[in-house]
Amino acid sequence: MDMYKWLEDIRNSKRKKPMPVLSFPSIQIMDINVTTLISDSNLQAEGMSIVAKRTDAAAAVSMMDLSVEAECFGSKIRFSEDEVPTVLGGIVSTYEQAEELRVPEFGEGRTGLYVDAIKKATELIKDRPVFAGVIGSFSLAGRLMDVSQAMIYCYEDPDMVHLVLEKATAFIIEYCKAYKAVGANGVVIAEPLAGLLSPSLAEEFSSPYIKRIVDAVQDSSFIVVYHNCGGSTIKTIDSILATGAAAFHFGNAIKMSEMLPHIPSDKVVMGNVDPANQFRNGTPESIREATLSLLEECSKYPNFLISSGCDIPPLSKWENIDAFFAAVKEFYDNQE
Repeated sequence: MDMYKWLEDIRNSKRKKPMPVLSFPSIQIMDINVTTLISDSNLQAEGMSIVAKRTDAAAAVSMMDLSVEAECFGSKIRFSEDEVPTVLGGIVSTYEQAEELRVPEFGEGRTGLYVDAIKKATELIKDRPVFAGVIGSFSLAGRLMDVSQAMIYCYEDPDMVHLVLEKATAFIIEYCKAYKAVGANGVVIAEPLAGLLSPSLAEEFSSPYIKRIVDAVQDSSFIVVYHNCGGSTIKTIDSILATGAAAFHFGNAIKMSEMLPHIPSDKVVMGNVDPANQFRNGTPESIREATLSLLEECSKYPNFLISSGCDIPPLSKWENIDAFFAAVKEFYDNQE
């Protein structure tokens, strides 16, 4: 599939299909828990296929599990039956530890399993692109150094941060290449921790490394969608755009109508219905209202594609998810 043409078709289409980050809620339909899902590539592929058959989404998007890469480097992970896995504490706090940090081989931990899941998903889903999910460089480095300390290290020990970033980026590139090799049409690269950085810190510690990943893997057959759900994204948009990602995805910490004027018209930008307050804890009525309101504000921009603000939580009610898709259909029906 020519993914640049796919993006062009989205921009040119008057009736746009939504592209939420929707995968984990498949556990409810399959009657399994999160731990079971993340441990089985067949179930992951089946879950993505179930979502694709149930929804008219523009693409199939895999889980946004931001613990996978850190686990490969040696981080401890907390698993839960109902929630996405999380990283516990840091493993690097000195330059010496950063020097000793081993860059894992692709396939260690759950990375091989996740790539296998995408390979199987591409065999099941033929009517739309299939996107894998990976973590961004600073977000991975932050987990390795402890998220609560990462920004302090940017000031107090920038050399250590850069060394960890070098190793994180090298691993992510190989991980993305593995997804590309099995037929994925692209990756959603999640860089949420960079959403806490000032413009100058983001320009130094995040965007150059994301650009390195983009330059290494992106072409007409495989695109990078940059995701950042932080609150500083409007202030750091220049360095975000400098990554060269083919498309951008922003969370509900910012107002999408304020972000869109900063995005070039030839770049698709996605977001940002609240995943927690709407998909997880809202009602069909509230999510309909939020979806229609966002479309009213932003549909005048041809490069806007409605989505969730981030990964939709595993126990989000399917009646809410269905209401989101129904509201998008309702909006475009009324435009005709």
